[in-house]
Amino acid sequence: MPFRFPVKASLAAVVAAALLAGCADAPPPVIAPPPPPAAPTVSLSPKLIELASAYRYYMIRTTAITPDFADGGGVARSLQTGASYEPQQLVRGAIAYSAVVALQDKAFVDGVRVYAKDPVQRKQIAYEIMKDPAYAVGIPGSASAAGLVIATLGGDAQKLYDQGKAIKQAAYDIQKQPWSKGEVLGREARLAGAKSVSASAMMGDVAETARLQQASTGVASLGLTAAPATPPYTPTVIRALAVAALAVLGEANDANNEQLMALTHEPNIGMCMGTSKLNLYQCLAVARPNYEDVFCLGQHVMMDTGRCVIRAAGLPEPYEARYIPDAKTIAKGMPTKKAPAKKGKKKS
Repeated sequence: MPFRFPVKASLAAVVAAALLAGCADAPPPVIAPPPPPAAPTVSLSPKLIELASAYRYYMIRTTAITPDFADGGGVARSLQTGASYEPQQLVRGAIAYSAVVALQDKAFVDGVRVYAKDPVQRKQIAYEIMKDPAYAVGIPGSASAAGLVIATLGGDAQKLYDQGKAIKQAAYDIQKQPWSKGEVLGREARLAGAKSVSASAMMGDVAETARLQQASTGVASLGLTAAPATPPYTPTVIRALAVAALAVLGEANDANNEQLMALTHEPNIGMCMGTSKLNLYQCLAVARPNYEDVFCLGQHVMMDTGRCVIRAAGLPEPYEARYIPDAKTIAKGMPTKKAPAKKGKKKS
């Protein structure tokens, strides 16, 4: 009797064979590639935000000094407020604040984001910017961001200069008041105090720090507007654009603090600030009455510092006419010599 497979086993084998045949003919399943990594979050390191906040806090407080002095104590307090900046830190703060300003420009941020999508390209662009900050000028949107930086930085500096001019004028106006002609109390201590606050680290305001941090990430807006500006730009503006671009690329973080601090170093404006401070010290060293301290404050603290920042922005520096007397005026002001008395004949 011939051997036969069980019917159930035979059916199972047939089904299995059919399934295998179907699988052999079907195309392989399509595996979707993983989505590209998301672009990094725009952010600046806390160190840069602190520098920007300290700069803003100084500018706000010093610009608020008014010329309505009533006593020597008020002059001393205003002088301490105005003198309380370390030149190099103020320059770094101006660049850090300008970077926050540049990040308010959507066209520039979008222009940088094009390069932020690919990790390899992002690192390459960041390397090029750190090597040469001017590389950021070629990024789309840089003209509008530069215009915003120039208008904001220069506008604040012009306010400081104009207020200083009013303070300087007050040095002449208050001479009608007896207290202004009194000698400054503790002259040597006052000069030493100015030098001490000039060497101390500047601190920012807590609320201003939070506001700038939110503005740098796009959470809040500083509400700034300006027309685009075409190159060439000053080193200060270029460095601000470079730092802002690195923030969009996700490279303006604590890990790159050394490179970021190098980008905020601008020796020309730093020298301008340092010279202003030296002029202030020399002025205070020879100033005796209170009204002369008011002059030192207006000229060397506010006008000179404002002029440095205006120069950093690349705007025309204020022109201050100087009075040069003519020969007739000089002669008029000189004491006339008395004619020698005629010698008469001696009486015999």
